[in-house]
Amino acid sequence: MNELWISNSYAKINLGLNILEKLPNGYHTIETGFCFIEWNDRFEIRPSGMMELIMSDEKIPVDDSNLIVKAINLLQEEAGLRDNFTINVEKNIPAGAGLGGGSSNAATTLRMINKIANLGLSVDDLAKLGKRLGADVPFFVHGKPGFGTGLGDEIEFLDIQPDAYIVTTFPGIESKTPEAYQYCEPNPEPEFSLRNVLLEDDIEEWHYLLMNHLEPAVFPRLELVGNLKDQFYEFGASYASMSGSGSSVFGVFEQDFVAIHAYESFHNLGFKANLTRPLFNPDNGVYKKETEY
Repeated sequence: MNELWISNSYAKINLGLNILEKLPNGYHTIETGFCFIEWNDRFEIRPSGMMELIMSDEKIPVDDSNLIVKAINLLQEEAGLRDNFTINVEKNIPAGAGLGGGSSNAATTLRMINKIANLGLSVDDLAKLGKRLGADVPFFVHGKPGFGTGLGDEIEFLDIQPDAYIVTTFPGIESKTPEAYQYCEPNPEPEFSLRNVLLEDDIEEWHYLLMNHLEPAVFPRLELVGNLKDQFYEFGASYASMSGSGSSVFGVFEQDFVAIHAYESFHNLGFKANLTRPLFNPDNGVYKKETEY
């Protein structure tokens, strides 16, 4: 009998994204609402004689540029990890999509290896390590929706997971984050309080109150992304937006049959798409199975 550990790595979307200020180091301060969608990658980890990463998508590198490998290296350097594992990842979350797939994978790696190898790190410890891997990794480590400020790494956990259906679609083209930020125009004083909108305003009001300030930087270069946003409104979304720096676009729907029609329509048009249930709560558990092989 051999141990097999499994867990899911979930994607996120941004409910509003305000770019407040460009810092001297080139980074930007932001504010955004983070929530989860059901789009996920599946992890399977087995103890092994050597450290090995296997990705279902062979186009994704498995060298030190991969955030999973970076997470393993960090645990070896900072937490005394000595064990070796074979890590199999079934990739479903598209790359370059603004859905945080790489950051989510890094967070899942930290959580799983911490448990499997009995490293004894707390969630806060893992979040601190995760911050060194990427600004939104701490959000994924905690696995709760919230309001991100600073570089997106300072999270106030808030109950902002929409009580509505979310359809997310990927246009099949990548949006490069550095380019999106290069062409954006920061606004240190947004017209509306994003935090208050998410906590207090009805979803049908979001169309007038929530903005993603990277859209004007992305839509002229990737016209299809803007067209998808328009398509969501034609399908009856109460609110639609690009997620993060793109290229994925999502729509929030208050009626199930309208959401299902939009999901099926995008699917039939050849786009990758996902349908998320109202008040979705991700299962970040790490589960052990006994296998024979």
